[in-house]
Amino acid sequence: MYSDKVMEHFKNPKNMGEMENPDITAKVGNPACGDLMQVYLKIEEKNNEKYIEDISFKTFGCAAAIATSSVTTELVKGKTLKEAEKLTRDDVAEELGGLPKVKMHCSNLAANGVHRAIYEYKKKNNMEISQELEKKYKTSEAALEKTEEKMDQK
Repeated sequence: MYSDKVMEHFKNPKNMGEMENPDITAKVGNPACGDLMQVYLKIEEKNNEKYIEDISFKTFGCAAAIATSSVTTELVKGKTLKEAEKLTRDDVAEELGGLPKVKMHCSNLAANGVHRAIYEYKKKNNMEISQELEKKYKTSEAALEKTEEKMDQK
């Protein structure tokens, strides 16, 4: 069902855990299955560009949710915010050697976590926010609200 790379990131997740003194944190959820992800970013500036110096996560979810969260941190660490904003669920799934169709929503969760954290950071620091990032933020906001409603009903 899962690739060896998915199982490796599930059994030995990279960058997992709460970060001390992050520059920003963001929470995302997936109403399809109730998965939740908390993302922590440490942002630095080099050559007049902001980049992700460090990233960590805490995810409540299935093996695919944990694996996609883990690989996502590896994909964006060291990237500029602009580069990280372009991350897609397909990038995440491809890096893991694919995901079962019924688990593709997990790659969305991880990408949304990064997008939401970048949005929150830019908003907090009065930086320009692209329309595309704004749209991604609104999508993740709606998904988080539905996930929290679902959790409250249990």
